[in-house]
Amino acid sequence: MDTEARGGWTRRRFVGAAAGAAAVVAVPSPAAPPAGTPPVRAPRASLPPRGPSGPRPLYLGTYTSADGGGAGIGLAAYDPRTGGITGSGTLLGVPDPSYLAVHPDGRTLYAVDEREDGGVTAVRLADRRVLGTRSTGGSGPCHLSVHPGGRWLLSANYGSGSVAVHPIGPTGALGDRTDLVVHRSPRPGPGQQGPHAHQFVTSPDGGHVLAVDLGTDTVYTYRLDPGRGTFTEVARAHTRPGAGPRHLSFHPDGRYAYLANEVDDSVAVCAYDPGSGRLTVGEPQPTGSDGGTNYPAQLLVTANGAYAFLANRGHNSLARYAVEEGGSRLRLLGTVPVGGDFPRQIAFSPDGGLLFAANQRSGTVSVFHVDPGRGELHPAGEAFASPVAVCALPL
Repeated sequence: MDTEARGGWTRRRFVGAAAGAAAVVAVPSPAAPPAGTPPVRAPRASLPPRGPSGPRPLYLGTYTSADGGGAGIGLAAYDPRTGGITGSGTLLGVPDPSYLAVHPDGRTLYAVDEREDGGVTAVRLADRRVLGTRSTGGSGPCHLSVHPGGRWLLSANYGSGSVAVHPIGPTGALGDRTDLVVHRSPRPGPGQQGPHAHQFVTSPDGGHVLAVDLGTDTVYTYRLDPGRGTFTEVARAHTRPGAGPRHLSFHPDGRYAYLANEVDDSVAVCAYDPGSGRLTVGEPQPTGSDGGTNYPAQLLVTANGAYAFLANRGHNSLARYAVEEGGSRLRLLGTVPVGGDFPRQIAFSPDGGLLFAANQRSGTVSVFHVDPGRGELHPAGEAFASPVAVCALPL
């Protein structure tokens, strides 16, 4: 969420649109195509090689309805050694694809359609064919993830404060929604008009799915029925009033998680009990923003569990933390300039050697080399221009 507009989700897509840089798309950037328009796809030949030593695919999310926004999902490739990015076109036919995820088998890409009538879209990566869109049953979906078993797609509707589940078929296509839960309690936190589900993710043990709701200052834990695709609430964890939790990342051992709180500019260490699914939120900790206007966006934890990184929007930095005492403590090491404006989302490359930051207002993607032994970040050259960049997904 863009907190200066927290009264309504519809302004999320417009923040920073005017600051967009040169686009990577190979076509102009019109509004989303009307219903029924067949998708236009980049040529098969432009698909980057997937060899271990060659360029790797990179998919870029944007807002197609924003001034200066993209025309669809940006297509690019990155060099896993240098971090250099090369654009290769745009996948059209997916409106406002502000968040992306890939199936565990690597064959299908999923995107939210962050609109009033929210949807989730599946794209087959072999030929970039759009396999169809299903309604999320809510407004403004802003996050999605694939359950580790590969059978269910989880999505969070920011505007309506609800979470949804869709079945994934053998081809990667989505079926009709199997469940939808609206966060009707507790009451919205200070300054909020209602619930705002911002993330829906599976715990490392696979036994629970957790929904982070900024509007109700709550993380809801559900147990997913793996056969029916329905879920049952089993626990709630409350932050302090007005924290505005946005994003949760787990430590590799699964006993701790780290929560980025957007509204009060803090992070918190959370204890997690895999048996019950209960999350216990710790005390707020600093983000390195030095007290200026700042909206934390997303936390990442290195695969070895030794370090964590936080995207700071406003301070325009990446905070570095040492993870200590078995995961129960975060120690702020300092911040690194992100090299862009308003880092909305960050992601590691699959090998953990690179960190990508999607900078919404500057319309760029910054890349950093990650030193997993010392928790250091080193810029990997100039930022890559991508219109209203709100998500970068390296494969």
